[in-house]
Amino acid sequence: MNLTPEIEIDGELTPAVPRVSVVIVTHNRYATLLRSLETLGAEHQVIVVNNGSFDDTTSISVEFPYLRYIRLPKNFGVTKALNLGIRAAEGDNILLLHDDTIITGASVTALADYLEQHPEAGAAAPILTGEDGKPVPQIRPMPTPSNPDPAYVPADGGAAQCLLGAAVMYRTYFLRAIRQIDENYGTYGPDVELSWQVNRGGKPAMVLLGVEAIHLALPSPVKKSDLAADRVQGTAAFFGIHTSFISGMLYRLTKGLTGLLTFNFSAVSGAFGGTKIDGLH
Repeated sequence: MNLTPEIEIDGELTPAVPRVSVVIVTHNRYATLLRSLETLGAEHQVIVVNNGSFDDTTSISVEFPYLRYIRLPKNFGVTKALNLGIRAAEGDNILLLHDDTIITGASVTALADYLEQHPEAGAAAPILTGEDGKPVPQIRPMPTPSNPDPAYVPADGGAAQCLLGAAVMYRTYFLRAIRQIDENYGTYGPDVELSWQVNRGGKPAMVLLGVEAIHLALPSPVKKSDLAADRVQGTAAFFGIHTSFISGMLYRLTKGLTGLLTFNFSAVSGAFGGTKIDGLH
């Protein structure tokens, strides 16, 4: 299927801009990525950023030749990979999709329809469900220094302060306006950062009743210790950027000293070493 149908202008054929680009960052989840791509179909532009996978993900570009495929030599973290995918996107709207989230092309179209019909909305997301069709955790309050990790709960539609990034659509000009997701984050942080940026713009992120995606919420293939350090660094970075430098430092001190006392060296590494998943550490 031709994802960029051509239009004729003054006798010349010019590729039309896709309505939606879907950006999927993946790392060692070939089976679920395969299912996601098969369900998504070829209705929209699809960009897969292979974030240093060493499983069968390397064959995806052959199995789905219509993809725009970006292969990274190692795991550079979700934030850098998302930025690469966003820069490669051509659509008027961009759906950021986790590689363990299953959504149909028709549901993607419904999200784009909503954004086009509701300029007062800053982002649009489907209701996330499990395989059984029941809603799964998706929304939460924005993290604060007094409550740095509020729990995600299922959504029942409407405005959301902080969205899990498993499936969220943004207007491309919004993502271009912020230039890129701050790369002080490794893997933890881009969801919160984008939610904060949407809130700052005064246009709420909306979860749409009647539009659904299955979120399998699989365990990460990345080592738990690496994820733990990355989460501490990402949370501290968020507070340092959007609350105050002092808030970020106090969070680092608290997590680092607690980590020393409890022999949680992942927390120590994230707090005092700034360790994050970015291909460098």
